[in-house]
Amino acid sequence: METSAWPKNTRETLRRQLVEAVRQGHSQREVAARFHVSLATVQRWVAYAHGQRLDRVDWSGQPRGGRRAENSTALELEDCILRLRQQLKNHSDLGEYGAAAIRRALVDQGCSDPPAQRTIARILVRRGALDGQRRRRTPPPPPGWYLPDLARRRVELDSGDVVEGLVIKGGQDVEVFNLLSLHGALAGSWPGPGVTAKSVVSDLTEHWRVWGLPGYAQFDNDTLFQGPHQYPDTFGRVTRLCLQLGVTPVFVPPQETGFQAAIESYNGRWQGRVWSRFQHRDLADLCACSDRFVAAHRQRTAARREAAPRRRPFPAGWEMDLGRKLAGRVIYLRRTDAAGGVSVLGHHWVVSATWCHRLVRAEVDLDGGKIRFYALRRREPKRQLQLMTVPYRVPTKRFHD
Repeated sequence: METSAWPKNTRETLRRQLVEAVRQGHSQREVAARFHVSLATVQRWVAYAHGQRLDRVDWSGQPRGGRRAENSTALELEDCILRLRQQLKNHSDLGEYGAAAIRRALVDQGCSDPPAQRTIARILVRRGALDGQRRRRTPPPPPGWYLPDLARRRVELDSGDVVEGLVIKGGQDVEVFNLLSLHGALAGSWPGPGVTAKSVVSDLTEHWRVWGLPGYAQFDNDTLFQGPHQYPDTFGRVTRLCLQLGVTPVFVPPQETGFQAAIESYNGRWQGRVWSRFQHRDLADLCACSDRFVAAHRQRTAARREAAPRRRPFPAGWEMDLGRKLAGRVIYLRRTDAAGGVSVLGHHWVVSATWCHRLVRAEVDLDGGKIRFYALRRREPKRQLQLMTVPYRVPTKRFHD
């Protein structure tokens, strides 16, 4: 094959000999074998010299139109732009030396036809004059990254949320409790006149009896799920349901994006495909339409459900006892304040003075009487260092219905 390591005059002579041999009547394959080059090389130079006398062909292979376009900015003006940028960087009172500042300086210096700001920006990029660094994009963490066993797909998580502010024509208020599993996309929707803690417990119990128990159940900090906020050490009805069934409740702050992304996306789909798509006569008609949507959704996501972690069977003969002693774990995701402190269950702890305005996971161990705080960072999801452990006195007060 032809090699670029040969001297320039040798390469050009070889190219001329290839074309000359073909024009003498030899086949291109024969010429390629004779001069030990590829057939593509012969074809390229025969096409390049087509219709030209051999003594008038530019065998260097340079583009006939030159390497710069006719409408490109002159090199002298590009050099002037670079010098002006350096001057502005060193001596500008504002300290601005970007494309906009360079164009203003050209106009001030009397340039009659200065390049556009975008053209100046492209010149700076092409000439390598930018000293800034491009944003480094890191891959997103895996789903459920804030819980190690959930991220490794060893357990499943059911995420619940409420859609409010819906009104059927005629004035009937409607609220919907939605549930969606993280790995298996197992969905459930229960429209009703109003969502209460008792209705959520009933819906969760019905759903888990049929499909089995997940490892985690995740909610936001609404009092509907967590319980009243005005009293410390309060564990609501939904929390007690999860603890008695061996499901770890997880409470995430609503202002933090990402933790409830899956269920919020499902909320939007439900509203678009069920609520806004049809005009419902009454609540029964809405429930029937919602049930058809949920059944179709479950059928479509059956493959994901088969690949998801296995769910535990619901215990036979189980009945809820609100007065039972609290046992198990409750997890709260929080963001520290300016002093590195967080508030959990009505108490405030300074977790770490060096971990300010950052995410932490607080694990309330009701069996061991401790709260463990772990550092969370999306860029390093696998590194979750334990920051502090504090003793915690498990409340023994009677649950007030």
